[in-house]
Amino acid sequence: MQIATDDGVRLAVEVAGHGPGLVLVHGFGGAKEDFADHVPALARDHTVVVFDHRGHGASDKPDDRDAYSLERLARDIVQVADAAGLDTFRLLGHSMGGMVARKVALAEPGRIDALVMMDTSAGPIPGFDPTLMEAAADVALTRGKDALKELLDMAQVLEKPAYQRVLLERPGYQEFCDRKFADMSSVMWGALAIALGNQSDDLPAMAATLRCPLLIIVGEQDTPFVEAGRWMAEAIPGADLVIVPDAGHSPQFENPDVWSEALSKFLASV
Repeated sequence: MQIATDDGVRLAVEVAGHGPGLVLVHGFGGAKEDFADHVPALARDHTVVVFDHRGHGASDKPDDRDAYSLERLARDIVQVADAAGLDTFRLLGHSMGGMVARKVALAEPGRIDALVMMDTSAGPIPGFDPTLMEAAADVALTRGKDALKELLDMAQVLEKPAYQRVLLERPGYQEFCDRKFADMSSVMWGALAIALGNQSDDLPAMAATLRCPLLIIVGEQDTPFVEAGRWMAEAIPGADLVIVPDAGHSPQFENPDVWSEALSKFLASV
């Protein structure tokens, strides 16, 4: 289905199953299908909601840079949950999705039953230079996606060995990744790259106020986010940290059995 946000942007949403709400939020340049392998199992015990962020997949792609910010994406999550009839819900955010999810948990603590931070951070990404992010954003905004793709193909920031292995072993995975890139907006990419490079440090607020159960799950090869995950685990009382072996930035694809077991165990404990 599609739902309209309060600024008129239509988001592509899928809902499956029955039970406590579970909203799965994809990352920068991703798509709702990033969780498709696992939705059937999760839907046995949950009302699972996945959606494409604005500027991604089958959702609307505004041409206005001001339509994109982490705070705007956080409002989108809440409005998607409202449209799905979820008063409270468990929330998983992957990469940029986790950076947005943490803002939902801080702004709407009464609605979040549990939080999963997956290959993400509570603030600026360790080791990422904001000036480089801004330079890449300028390419996206002024020269378009073809030029951006050339730049990203050279940078290879998140393409860890586990990702390369899945490309070789999983039929259609390269085409899936190519389709996600083709379906995204260059305006979105540029605006949100700047936002990601200059985001606030929310770790002190999370450490002081987060009261819902928290799982931090990260692929062992995803070095910046392993560091960020450890910072969260050390600072936030009661947080659980799971480092997934033989996995990089997308452990749900790269080591799905370990990822699924860790998530299912956590959800069963909530």
